[in-house]
Amino acid sequence: MPTRDTKLRRTGVSRRTALMGMSAGLASLAMPRLGRAADDTIRIGFPTPLTGPFAAEARDQVKCAELAVKLVNDKGGIAGRKVELLVRDDKLNAGEAATRTLELIEKDKVHAVVGALSSAVQLAVNEVTRARGVIYVSISQSDTINEVKDFSKYTFHEALNPHMTTAVVSRQTIKKGMKVAHLAADYAYGHEMLRGFKRAQAAIGADSVGEILHPFGAADYSTFMPRLMSMRPDVLCISNFGRDQANAIKQAVDFGIKQQMKIVVPVILHNQRLAVGPDVFEGVVGGANYYWGLEAQNKTAAEFNKAFRAANGGAIPTDYGAYGYSGVGSLLQAMQAAGGTETDKVVTALEGLQYDITKGPQHYRKCDHQSVQSVLVLESKKKSAMANENDLFAILASDPGADEMLRSCSELGHAT
Repeated sequence: MPTRDTKLRRTGVSRRTALMGMSAGLASLAMPRLGRAADDTIRIGFPTPLTGPFAAEARDQVKCAELAVKLVNDKGGIAGRKVELLVRDDKLNAGEAATRTLELIEKDKVHAVVGALSSAVQLAVNEVTRARGVIYVSISQSDTINEVKDFSKYTFHEALNPHMTTAVVSRQTIKKGMKVAHLAADYAYGHEMLRGFKRAQAAIGADSVGEILHPFGAADYSTFMPRLMSMRPDVLCISNFGRDQANAIKQAVDFGIKQQMKIVVPVILHNQRLAVGPDVFEGVVGGANYYWGLEAQNKTAAEFNKAFRAANGGAIPTDYGAYGYSGVGSLLQAMQAAGGTETDKVVTALEGLQYDITKGPQHYRKCDHQSVQSVLVLESKKKSAMANENDLFAILASDPGADEMLRSCSELGHAT
């Protein structure tokens, strides 16, 4: 079960320990907030791990966030004020993220913060922003950030969460009576996805036959594969992220696991599929917040793709890139509705916002500020079935967003 102090294995430092170690910097959290800079620019802080194993996804987030800002500025900005995106490398480290966020607030005078790509790192960012009364829109999957102990009125969660993702993927891939094994990264993301899968499979009536936790950033999975094969499952759920996903699936294929069982992931990553090619990922099924191929059936997706192509030399936006676009975009829509950057007015506008930015209707649930949205289920295509180099996945399902797909407000600890 993940805790708030779950460690990022690469650093060996927990979020809480990292924050405590910054005593000199964070002591200023008790100080009154400084006034904003004299100019009229609206500044949005954007911490994300530009270095490390999630760098490819982080770079895509930045491109899409920059596009959201450009499109607003091209139309005159917010109430005549231009918007500026201030990108900072959080290095996938909770202490670094907290430091950069504090600098964004106190030195750069940002009006809000959007970003993060790790469950533990986003919680570190959230501790700083909620202590300073600054709006934070998280774009990293997490169940914890919606729970009452980490929530604040300034906290909004644009990304899917593990409960939503694993439930939808499980309904498409796991049947009653099936045997399921799990390989999960030993930090918050892996723990939360594992918990979500086990909860979903229990509701379906499938049986868990074993689970293995692996270190964050592991390069060698060879010791795990024989153990997983000995469990003889029908389905293997691999819950990890970034390069870990590509490495784990590649080595599973090398061991012949796909001949014995179906490989399922909670989030099937565009960039990791590109990194290792169609033969490795062929037949792997997973969830996604976005896939460019939605343009054939969704007008908003087509418009988003067109704008991204125009700004990026014909390239297509990716899944985690879309979070940067929708996270910043929803915030800017709320600022437009609020007529500026006054925090309480923007919070109220976000709570009442009905937005359609990349794929269809979304809204933030009032009790926990989780974005209610559709969840895609994708299957990686074999090479011969690809119409072009970007035709990576088949869309198996698009589960429409509804409050009922989330954990209840009372389960999260919120008053109802």
